[in-house]
Amino acid sequence: MDLPFNVSIQVVVFVLTFLLALLVGPFAIGALRKLKAGQTVRNDGPSTHLKKQNTPTIGGIIFIIPFILMTLFYSGTYPKMIPMLLAVLGYGAIGFLDDYIKVVKRRKDGLYASQKTIGLLLVSAIYVIYVTFFTEMGTSTYIPFAGIEYELHPVVYMLFLMIVLYATTNSVNLTDGVDGLCAGVTLIVMVFFTLVAMTRSEWEHVKVFSSMIAGGCLGFLAFNIHPAKVFMGDTGSLALGGAVASAAIMMKMPLMIVIVGGIYVLESLSDILQVASFKLRGKRIFKMAPIHHHFELLGWKETKVVTVFWLVTVILCLVGMFALRFRFY
Repeated sequence: MDLPFNVSIQVVVFVLTFLLALLVGPFAIGALRKLKAGQTVRNDGPSTHLKKQNTPTIGGIIFIIPFILMTLFYSGTYPKMIPMLLAVLGYGAIGFLDDYIKVVKRRKDGLYASQKTIGLLLVSAIYVIYVTFFTEMGTSTYIPFAGIEYELHPVVYMLFLMIVLYATTNSVNLTDGVDGLCAGVTLIVMVFFTLVAMTRSEWEHVKVFSSMIAGGCLGFLAFNIHPAKVFMGDTGSLALGGAVASAAIMMKMPLMIVIVGGIYVLESLSDILQVASFKLRGKRIFKMAPIHHHFELLGWKETKVVTVFWLVTVILCLVGMFALRFRFY
């Protein structure tokens, strides 16, 4: 019997990935508890975070596993998603190593900064080589508000994409620090990219990819919303950063991340300014960085920080739609 209506593919994959994440969640959390993969909380952070000690981490597998299954299932129809999947898994693998060293080897800082940087740059380089030499995308990038694509020299283009990938993964990683913040912000951003990708047939794979990530984030939020039963860890945050950057790059819109991912930028910038100020002047600008902790130490409840940052992201996505109006609307 035929249904009296058509259900869009992006809605189907969103719902299926969401439901799979809900199914994977309890098993993953149980396994992480048995492995004693508990979160280590900073002593200099908000006192309210002390009760989070030993909450299971590496919870990014809750949305990564459904994403893998869904991508493989639809890979025959959308083969261009496979390189995007591999990029997400590459970043997620680096995050997993970092989490593993923290929770199993009990080394508080995980991977050394140099190791993490080399790993992120290596995955970024591989993806950039794929985009530049194995696709027909060219080397132009869309300029928000102007409604034009600006052609870059291939070498400049590759370096630019490397910076975008590295900066985005690090910025999304910094955004993960309050219950529901990173997953919620990324959910909104990926819904934005899904809507944009719906406007062009050549972006079908980006539409499906973005809706899968959004569905996975929503499913993860069922376990990560305050009070969180699990944290995504670097396994999840680096994977999500790779997903955001991959989607934007495949639509030639890496600069849109600065707009719709404004929260990521704010988190990263606050951390950079804090470190620079302390090294140069011996003084801190914020009570604590990244900036979500600053607001907590000002007296904001964790739920208020998350709600405000989600609303800001919604507003920024509306601004992003306006920035694309000359081309799409």
